[in-house]
Amino acid sequence: MLNFIKRFLFFLFFFILNYLIFLFVWGNLLPSSFKPNLNYRIGSYGHMYTRLKELNKFDSVDILFLGSSHAYRGFDTRIFDASNIHTLNLGSSSQTPIQTLVLLKRHLHKLNPKSIVFEVNPDTFSSDGVESSVDIIANEKNDINSVLMAFSLNHIVVYNTFIYGLIHDLFSLNKNYKESLIVGADTYISGGYVEKKISFYSPKPLPATNFNINQNQLEAFNECLDFISEKNIPVTLVYAPIAPSNYCRYNNSSEFDKIMGEKTKYYNFNKILTLNDSLHFYDSHHLNQNGVEIFNNKVIELINNDKSSY
Repeated sequence: MLNFIKRFLFFLFFFILNYLIFLFVWGNLLPSSFKPNLNYRIGSYGHMYTRLKELNKFDSVDILFLGSSHAYRGFDTRIFDASNIHTLNLGSSSQTPIQTLVLLKRHLHKLNPKSIVFEVNPDTFSSDGVESSVDIIANEKNDINSVLMAFSLNHIVVYNTFIYGLIHDLFSLNKNYKESLIVGADTYISGGYVEKKISFYSPKPLPATNFNINQNQLEAFNECLDFISEKNIPVTLVYAPIAPSNYCRYNNSSEFDKIMGEKTKYYNFNKILTLNDSLHFYDSHHLNQNGVEIFNNKVIELINNDKSSY
């Protein structure tokens, strides 16, 4: 029996070693089309690498923004600065509550925000969270929170990307990487906002649909709110505007409003603002700069109204 255990451990050791070597070589030499189960993209879409690196310069902000691309493309830090509101945008592409929880556990103690604006959207609550997980794994050093996130998602792409990312972290393989502030039509703005070169959405008919809440995401969302509450930080939930032609296709939007409204202060800006598909959006989900300015000024107005009511 002892001999069997020794052989098994010997086999396990060499299996793990060979797998690590294979994964590293596979990830470095083969094109993306040959590695569907590995998605390590440092400096990927959305400037997450630059956002997380810049985060070290911030502390004690007035507002911390959390959420998906609706957050980092929707809350312009310059507009809030002009109203003497110091903000940091910690949104990321397709960020779901599972990834938000990781970011909060890593950075909330340092940022120490006076308040939090948490962007919420039915699509992120319906997502498996894989896309946003690999984005965070590739663009920030990994820790125990990455491990817990990988186990929570239990997806081969996340496992492989995490192991591959851990190798890069251990050997500091990304230490000389620098991300351009301008990538295509996107320009990174200090504080985490990404400005898209002005363009206009041409709406197309979209099929009616229902969203289905992923219970894992809802549980992670509740954990986020509990974690924030423990720090005695007020949080406001915001459903950022999406193109009206997109918003109206959801048959059960009232259900999402009910779930969010029962948690804490909640604003659905698709109902508060009257925006135009072609004038204020660059695609079915995201505001162009004209829409961002209208949206942000309304957010600031509500913030000031809330302050005056205390």
